[in-house]
Parts: sequence; structure tokens; C-alpha cells
Amino acid sequence: MCDQLIPPDGDPGAEWARVVNYIDNQLCGPYRHLRGAYRDGIAALEETSRQKWNQSFAELSNERQFELLSDLEKGEGPGELWKKPRAQAFFEMTLSHTMEGYYGDPRHGGNREHASWKMVGLSYPPVRGRQHNEKKES
Repeated sequence: MCDQLIPPDGDPGAEWARVVNYIDNQLCGPYRHLRGAYRDGIAALEETSRQKWNQSFAELSNERQFELLSDLEKGEGPGELWKKPRAQAFFEMTLSHTMEGYYGDPRHGGNREHASWKMVGLSYPPVRGRQHNEKKES
């Protein structure tokens, strides 16, 4: 799912950048309270895929994965499967965490080898308080 949200093109996608590792790390810490939402959402995603195409989400073609995720983004998942979390809420939560893992600091488990920073042309960003500002003379 994460690789559909940030797919590889000329630059690495979410899978290569270890975004799922980032999400797993956060689910063991600050996002611990979201474990149930992820469990239920992934189960509903899987069942939605099986009902619609008789295949696991991972087995679907890129086009079908994209179609299914587009439906979730619009809140159009089967109602009996998407009571908690709601389809759109699960999509938005996963998208947000995928972007955090892809664009965030690699020390949190994602953005392997600064992939996204290289993509946008950033060197390793300075951390506030670690570099002294040069005083401009007037």
C-alpha cells in the first residue's frame, strides 16, 4: 500500500525507503494506540480486495491496487467491512504515516539513505542548535 502511495519512478519508492519499517517502529512507540486501527484496516483492505477481485491486495496488479486505494480515499469501501476504521480514515492515516516515513529523518526507521532528501536536492538538513549562526557585520 505504501509503495502505491509513493511509488518508485526515477527515485526510490516507499518500499525501498523502508517506510513500513518506520510505521512498525512508531506502532511500538508513539502510535501504539493506532495498532487496532492498522490491524482492522489491513484486514478490511485484504477482504475488500478478495471480494472485488478474488485476490490478495499484494497479488493485484498496480492498476487494481491503485483503483482500490482510490476508492478508499473517496470513502467507497464496502460498508460492512469498513465500520472501524472507516475506509477514508484508514487511507488518510496510512498516507500521513507513509509521508512521515518517506520524508522524515532516517533515524526514525524510514527514508533509507536520505532517499527523499536526495530526490528534492537537499543535503543532510542541519539540526537546530548544532550549528552556530555566523554573525553578519553591518
